[in-house]
Amino acid sequence: MKQLLQDLKTGVVSCVDVPSPALRQGHLLIKTSRSLISSGTEKMLVAFGKAGLIGKIFKQTDKIAAVINKIQTDGVVATWHSVSEKLKRPLPLGYCNVGCVVSVGDEEREFAVGDRVVSNGYHAEVVSVPRNLCEKLPDNITDEQASFTVLGAVGLQGVRLAQAEKGECFAVIGLGVIGLLTVQILRSRQCRVFAVDFKEDRLELARRFGAQVFNATRGPMFLASEAMRLSSGVGMDGVIIAAAADNSEPIRQAALMCRRRGRIVLIGAVGMNLRRDDFYEKELSFQVSCSYGPDRYDTGFGKSGCDYAKETWTVRDNFRIVLEMLSRREIIVDSLISHRFSILRAHDAYAVLCDRRNVLGVMLEYSRASGCEAPKKDVLDRKVSATDSASEKQIPRGVKVGVIGAGNYAMSVLLPAMKKYGVTLKTIVSETGLSGTWAARRFGFEKSSTDIKTILEDRSINAVIVATRHDTHADMVCKILEKGKSVFVEKPLAITSGDIDRIESACAIARSAEADNRPILMVGFNRRFSPYAVKLKTLLEGVQSPKNFLYTINAGFVPRNHWIQNTEVGGGRIIGEACHFIDLLRFLAGNPVVELNAVSLAGNACGAAHADNAALFLKFFDGSGGVIHYLSNGHRSYPKERLEVFCGGGILRLDNFCKLKGFGWPGFRLMRTWRQDKGNGACISRFFDAVGGNLPAPVPFREIMEVSRIAIKAASLLKQ
Repeated sequence: MKQLLQDLKTGVVSCVDVPSPALRQGHLLIKTSRSLISSGTEKMLVAFGKAGLIGKIFKQTDKIAAVINKIQTDGVVATWHSVSEKLKRPLPLGYCNVGCVVSVGDEEREFAVGDRVVSNGYHAEVVSVPRNLCEKLPDNITDEQASFTVLGAVGLQGVRLAQAEKGECFAVIGLGVIGLLTVQILRSRQCRVFAVDFKEDRLELARRFGAQVFNATRGPMFLASEAMRLSSGVGMDGVIIAAAADNSEPIRQAALMCRRRGRIVLIGAVGMNLRRDDFYEKELSFQVSCSYGPDRYDTGFGKSGCDYAKETWTVRDNFRIVLEMLSRREIIVDSLISHRFSILRAHDAYAVLCDRRNVLGVMLEYSRASGCEAPKKDVLDRKVSATDSASEKQIPRGVKVGVIGAGNYAMSVLLPAMKKYGVTLKTIVSETGLSGTWAARRFGFEKSSTDIKTILEDRSINAVIVATRHDTHADMVCKILEKGKSVFVEKPLAITSGDIDRIESACAIARSAEADNRPILMVGFNRRFSPYAVKLKTLLEGVQSPKNFLYTINAGFVPRNHWIQNTEVGGGRIIGEACHFIDLLRFLAGNPVVELNAVSLAGNACGAAHADNAALFLKFFDGSGGVIHYLSNGHRSYPKERLEVFCGGGILRLDNFCKLKGFGWPGFRLMRTWRQDKGNGACISRFFDAVGGNLPAPVPFREIMEVSRIAIKAASLLKQ
């Protein structure tokens, strides 16, 4: 299928072929008929992409401190690599989509195949959208008209927050598509509307919709006086700012226009350098609207399809009201369409958007040839040239790889390591198809797909990398092992004890099968493969006395609504991340854990997650002991990890995998590298060595099981 992507480094927009997205739980699969380019938002994105690196920095000044902190803790090279990786990823464009439902989940009861719906889907021929961000269309609304629903909901949310009532006088600053829709919504509430913009053609449209207008080229002094005149000398009851500006001038003008205790709501994007004097005397209120509904960014709602009953008005409520207004012709949008393009001419559409001044709604049209038929499970074959493919004889040890998942960690760590190693990259699978296709082009995979069967049923693939969300790991590992393939799963192995049992059984069955190469199970416990960990292990091997480990983790704050905090999806941070640190101590101790205790350090802080601030106490078979302080209440400028080892009259201190220092340690004083090395590359390489050479697993199976069970048990203790 076709989808629009923007290159964040250059700003170039292109129409690319990607596999159709897979249907996810709580989602609808929609075949697009029309999508509307949001001229304000998408023009800003293109401008951001076209800016150079310095320009990008000044457009995101809030990120400068984070970059400086990362340089201080991880070094210049690691920081540069991290920033570069973020800029390399293509950005899917669009959020005003109309189409026909082509597939629903078995649990779906409200939507059915064939329904026409509006959603916040991308500019793509097929989109997968959470059901709670979709709404059915009335029969008397065309697809083109319905494509304005999302932008209309932005305006409606602003009007709701402003609490506009019949007979009140409201100003709208900025008459792009959203501003003109907001004018009509206010008029439908029988408000008097004062519309402000620099462009005469937009002012004329606002005049047609029943507003009094003011051309901002006349200057701010005349604007305030005109607002007073139109409001009988009282001032505006409220102002809705729908403009886009780099400065805070629109907010200042809104304050000057308002009456005492007036309401100002920002639905556009302007500078936020507020002046106290502008608000103090009049006791003005100022509020920023959350897109097209309060649940828009709620990950638990928007992505999983669960209920969002806490809010009076949700995204779907706003969509429904806008559609009713379109149906009753209280909102007229036909005159807001300035250009139409086929999806295949998207480059021209964005050229018009950026180069012309008389642009409003730019409509993208899609082929209707196949109606509402569900897309086939497609696989995108990458054309491999003779210069970028290697022959069978050139591939080290005959390892042929399939990858499931193309998220940030896979793209920035796992895939670069695989490409460097030189294995045959056969197929990559991702949910949306977009990230997988981009990864296929960048790293040289032969195929991109959204169906994991393309990997499971490919007999040539003998190693599979799983880099998906934590709740999917167990099922995927079992399916892969059943096919007799080796599997490398990014931590954690699983998030419940029952899943660990299932994996253990699957491993036993797979290894009992008669085969030349028995499958290997590997978890991405990379820290034990770091050159610093290897050096530590070597230094400790000559010490016969018990060792005491003190491991401090400056984990950083993660919001409670983040997916990793969801025990059913991410398993929590102890299972999802602290398993790394348990494994490293298990490796260095060289003995199994015989005793575990876990204590929450969250105290009585309101809303604090128990597992986000905790101390884990480990006792090993040889009498060694380890304490892991996992803390989320520190500052990001401090290094993330510090490990101290006390034994034999000496001390070893490892700082953030950049420096290892010995205190009173005979024959060793300092090991240091310019770049942080947590062993990621060595970890995946050792896995491929084992698969290709029919060698034992790099991490013993019993240790994988032990560490995984300890992490799950620790998380359970913290809940008590």
